[in-house]
Amino acid sequence: MTEPVAAPRSPDRVRIYEVGPRDGLQNEARPIPLATKLRYLELLADAGLREIEATSFVAPAAIAQLADVDELMAALPRRAGVRYPVLVPNLRGMARAEAAGADAIAVFTAATDAFTTRNIRMTVAESLDAFAPVLARASELGWWRRGYVSTAFGCPYSGAVEPAAAVDVALRLIGLGVDEVCFGDTIGVGVPPQVGELTARAVDAGIPLERIAYHFHDTRGTALANVAAALSAGVRCVDASTGGTGGCPYAPGAAGNLATEDLVYLLDAIGLEHGVSLDGVLGAARFIADALGRPLATKVGQAGGWDPRTGAATGRG
Repeated sequence: MTEPVAAPRSPDRVRIYEVGPRDGLQNEARPIPLATKLRYLELLADAGLREIEATSFVAPAAIAQLADVDELMAALPRRAGVRYPVLVPNLRGMARAEAAGADAIAVFTAATDAFTTRNIRMTVAESLDAFAPVLARASELGWWRRGYVSTAFGCPYSGAVEPAAAVDVALRLIGLGVDEVCFGDTIGVGVPPQVGELTARAVDAGIPLERIAYHFHDTRGTALANVAAALSAGVRCVDASTGGTGGCPYAPGAAGNLATEDLVYLLDAIGLEHGVSLDGVLGAARFIADALGRPLATKVGQAGGWDPRTGAATGRG
């Protein structure tokens, strides 16, 4: 078992929760070899990332790209102090995760029945019922537990989502024993005032700031603005994917995730600690972009970082 990762105590330290190996790759059509995935995980840890969502224990027929989950977990290049959560949909997946040596999990539901029905073939209530024994078992084992509330701002099938609906699902996940709830802008429709409102509603409902995270998609170019709003509201955990890879295979038009390199540049520029090397992240981003057969298209991936002492771009390879 890896050493536990303590929540940051400083209000100026941000946890970057890397989702590239799971959410970033899950709907890529080109098969990625196991050795490439393992090297990608090594590069992410080398860059200083300490929470890396490694893969998902879903049925191989559901997400073919992650069908090698058992082999990946057996060969996972674990590092002391690095947490490698895995997505677990049900008790069958939980049993596989336990056998594979996992010690941190995430469960995934949404704020709307319309989305969960198409995504996991259950209503929100049914998904929570399915997660209850999974989270109970993970608690018995002493595992860290995260709960995703997808479509927290808008659903591709039923439209705008009221903050109260997302908070209600988050509270139910807290009640089932998750350590952290992550609100997801699955189709990239949220804007900064909504982030502030959702955060305030969650806190008013009794969810501590330190147990709230955000997962933004950059579909309409608002991801970094939404990060800034979350940070201003006091949230200190943000998801990101190196190279901006990923999206949701069940959400039409959901372009890539917030790019880790863009997030790291922003945090560096505004002076918030996070412990991640921009050059290291750029190296990992270029590696996975090459593996996917396409150029690195993120903003910082193209422009590089910037040295204010010299005015020169940095980390451009």
